[in-house]
Amino acid sequence: MGEKVAFRRTLTEADVPLFIGTTWDVNPLHTDEVYCNATPFKHRIVPGLLTASLLTHLGGLWAFLATDMEFHFLAPVYVGDSITAEGEVVEFDDQSGAVLLRCKCTNQNGRDAFRTEVLNESQSAVKPRRHCQQ
Repeated sequence: MGEKVAFRRTLTEADVPLFIGTTWDVNPLHTDEVYCNATPFKHRIVPGLLTASLLTHLGGLWAFLATDMEFHFLAPVYVGDSITAEGEVVEFDDQSGAVLLRCKCTNQNGRDAFRTEVLNESQSAVKPRRHCQQ
């Protein structure tokens, strides 16, 4: 309980088309700067699931597989933003192996862009590994 891990990554111009090539998320909010100039965002935004996917690194550090999560997108993320992905173990049940993580992604200005709680309630959940702290 209370174990935390975090890492920071700057999302680059190359990250967006690689992600779109995998997901086929061709929303003009991610692909068309001219279109975006007429929106409240003013510039292309990074796909929300690209930002959320940064949290999979945390799951890998803890050997954690999610069985349930709910996304809360709070602010746009732009190419060039440096995102800090953070996770904290807020519940751990020794008997069932259930683990609940509270996670968020924050931009370089300290603004939360994304929040979620991630649950693993299966028997495959493992206790977070202390040596994976970064």
